[in-house]
Amino acid sequence: MQYDVIIIGAGPGGIYSAYELKKLNKDIKIAVFESGHPLEKRKCPIDGDKIKTCIGCKSCSIMSGFGGAGAFSDGKYNITNDFGGTLYEFIGKRQALELMRYVDEINLSHGGAGTKLYSTAGTRFKKICIQNKLNLLDASVRHLGTDINYVVLQNLYAELRDQIDFYFDTPVHTIRVLEDGYQVEAENGLFSCKKCVVSVGRSGSKWIEKVCHELGIGTHSNRVDIGVRVELPAVVFSHLTDELYESKIVYRTEKFEDDVRTFCMNPNGAVVNENTNGIVTVNGHSYEDKSKHTDNTNFALLVSKHFSEPFKDSNGYGESIARLSNMLGGGVIVQRFGDLIRGRRSTVKRVEEGTVTPTLAATPGDLSLVLPKRILDGIIEMIYALDRIAPGTANDDTLLYGVEVKFYNMEVDVNEHLETRYPGLYVIGDGSGITHSLSHASASGVYVARDMLRAAQ
Repeated sequence: MQYDVIIIGAGPGGIYSAYELKKLNKDIKIAVFESGHPLEKRKCPIDGDKIKTCIGCKSCSIMSGFGGAGAFSDGKYNITNDFGGTLYEFIGKRQALELMRYVDEINLSHGGAGTKLYSTAGTRFKKICIQNKLNLLDASVRHLGTDINYVVLQNLYAELRDQIDFYFDTPVHTIRVLEDGYQVEAENGLFSCKKCVVSVGRSGSKWIEKVCHELGIGTHSNRVDIGVRVELPAVVFSHLTDELYESKIVYRTEKFEDDVRTFCMNPNGAVVNENTNGIVTVNGHSYEDKSKHTDNTNFALLVSKHFSEPFKDSNGYGESIARLSNMLGGGVIVQRFGDLIRGRRSTVKRVEEGTVTPTLAATPGDLSLVLPKRILDGIIEMIYALDRIAPGTANDDTLLYGVEVKFYNMEVDVNEHLETRYPGLYVIGDGSGITHSLSHASASGVYVARDMLRAAQ
């Protein structure tokens, strides 16, 4: 099969790249290859009743499939250059923000209308945070919610499916460089194209490393974020979440001067499992539909670690910690904050007697046996710092789930067009190591589509 463009990966980068290509040129012939399922078949078997923990599906419906890992990630689109990736270093800050706003317009026109756009700019909490040695980052945040995000993806797919050849449950094995384009070897055969866009997300980290090695494309070590997911009564953070929804707060620890940050805040949400390359970690979701709200709010506390010499495998370091957690807890471990600071493991009885009802069936245990002391000390410091602006954060019954690990792909060598050393071979989204968010990944897809068609004129 011969195509003008083949897109590998149907996550945000791939979807918005395909959308923009078809919007600007209806005659262009596009194929999208995705290792996971179509959106309607993405169903995690964990039901909390018969199946309580990850069973290691061949294709994880949370991490892969149409919509990528972002399909079930609370639908938060952060419009900012302050976090979420370094796309602006390649295309400029102004253009990066313009593209993120354009993606927001697409989302609104495909089912997201009526959702709220929050902003931290000029908020009174900025001063309160500074007074307590915390830094509240500026951003505009569109919260679609996991449910509305799903509707947006449904509508995008309905619009694209008759114009584009989608190959689901079809992993791509490798990419070959031809004289006049590229050949993609997939599960069901060989496919050729003039241009190829690789957008495989975080779950494709090992695959993209292999492809870059085979093609001699340079890569650089990236960071890994390691920490826990905090769950507490929603009322503790309601004064922040009601006004800001998502508050990205950074704290510099006194002991080691490490940065600890909040990430992925989910008011009235639920804690969930996440499977990355067979490793079970923890994440969080929340819904726009109030009937699906819980009494709890959850968010991650993460510490970034970057290795260069002599050890360069940041992701390998994160994986080893996550595997240790899986070994000790059979998956995710949960511990009461009070038990952690008293140096004892949590038990089923202690968790049940607490005032916070867990939203994830995790194994009570001791996170101090899993997380390195430096990281755990930083997290404890951060919890006490947050307690000054949200009293109740450091309560004994606050739950900590571990581990949460955010794996970032090796950063791939690309130019200002997000193009590799091979003309017409682009690497975008979180798979490139350049973007780390829904908004940045989506914006990179739009950028490459426009750049590709501009170059063809």
